Amino acid sequence: MSQPTSSSRRIDLANIGANVLLWGYAAIVLAPLLLVISNALRPTREIFKNPVGLPTSPSLDSFVKAWEEANFNVYFFNSLMITVASVILATAVAALAGYMLGRYKFTGSRFLTAYFLAGLMLPFRLAIVPLFLLLNDMGLVDNRLGLILVYAATGIPFSVFILSAFFRQLPQELSEAARIDGAGEFTIFGRIMLPLVRPALATVIVFQFVPLWNDFFFPLVLLRSTDKWTLPVGMTRFFGEFQADWSTLFAGLIITTLPLVIIFLLATKQIIAGLTAGIGK
Repeated sequence: MSQPTSSSRRIDLANIGANVLLWGYAAIVLAPLLLVISNALRPTREIFKNPVGLPTSPSLDSFVKAWEEANFNVYFFNSLMITVASVILATAVAALAGYMLGRYKFTGSRFLTAYFLAGLMLPFRLAIVPLFLLLNDMGLVDNRLGLILVYAATGIPFSVFILSAFFRQLPQELSEAARIDGAGEFTIFGRIMLPLVRPALATVIVFQFVPLWNDFFFPLVLLRSTDKWTLPVGMTRFFGEFQADWSTLFAGLIITTLPLVIIFLLATKQIIAGLTAGIGK
């Protein structure tokens, strides 16, 4: 029976050290989250007595209070509708544009690619004054549709950059074989090419969803009515009204972050596949 060599021992020690560091980092990151969840399940008076204690009799009253009395039901619906609509619109446009730029060479293709890439280098917030005037002339200020269009425009450049690179890697033989079988261009795109870039689609969806869900600037400027506010803007009013009710504050924070946790859990494998695609080539 062979004895382990010194190199294998070093590898084992390195793996153990890496696991210890990763688990330690995970504990540090998860500790505040667990504390927020614990305090959201306790009344405020218990939090004042023991801020880091466990709930003796867990209750969801704080979540109900935040959802109903603090208008989180309105803010949550607005954020969900605006974010999902923006991501769908931006991804649909970027998928079509990325397919054409990644699969075909035509006059002006390089210019279009540079045009989309320029959107990654120019901050949209610098154009807020002309953007506000444009939307105001179109009657889209204090309108959810106006915010959806702005968000979709901000997400298209990055999505085109990612998707065009993935479409470019697909073999030409797939589309040629489909054309021989009589498939049209939209059939090739929708039934053959698009399913093959699912990791890239998941990547661009998540990378759009997170900043849009957390965005405070554009809703603050473009939305005036409180019944149209998104969660980040509504949180400012929420913290002012419930600053002494810590349990409700913690419950509101959990409601705000829950969709982000869910989307990461559902799309983790696709995101990793999208980010690591092509490394072994």
